[in-house]
Amino acid sequence: MSQIQQLHVQQTSVRHKCWNLPHLIWFSDVIEQHYELLRAEDCNKWDRRRTFHMCVTGTTIGIFCHHTYKILDAVFPGRTLKTVLKKVIVDQFVTSPMCITIFFGTLTCLQNSSFESFVKEVKQKGFRLYVAEWIVWPPAQIINFYLLPTKYRVLYDNTISLGYDVYTSYVAHDNSLDDKDSINKDR
Repeated sequence: MSQIQQLHVQQTSVRHKCWNLPHLIWFSDVIEQHYELLRAEDCNKWDRRRTFHMCVTGTTIGIFCHHTYKILDAVFPGRTLKTVLKKVIVDQFVTSPMCITIFFGTLTCLQNSSFESFVKEVKQKGFRLYVAEWIVWPPAQIINFYLLPTKYRVLYDNTISLGYDVYTSYVAHDNSLDDKDSINKDR
């Protein structure tokens, strides 16, 4: 493959990920809000602004993850079980906390919230998401990296992400942990 073809594939891959993840998170938030409406929680209609903010977080996380997984594949090439476990460990201890921080950082910026509010959200809600990530992602990533051919990895990962992102939307907008300084004060 020529260098021009390789560059095109890389750029297409970035665009693909930066297109898919925001839309998955958008759809996940729509599902979560629909569930909230059915349960007659604090909202009485779909909050488009909230969904847009979730969509933007998908873009920032998508860009970060694209580059992170390229680095992981370069540092740990191959598909042996030992290599896959190394990738999963780095993913859980480094990538996961960074993604959670980027997620809440993006929401904080979009909602013009304070740094103190950001720190509180990461401590309270970020911890809940991090625990859930340990339940969902290690087994999912072992299957993804070890068993699946590369061409099916994005589809598989997106399928898992759809369910996980519904939970992410729920946690991010769970007002039971909020107070007047929360990034969700507009809700």
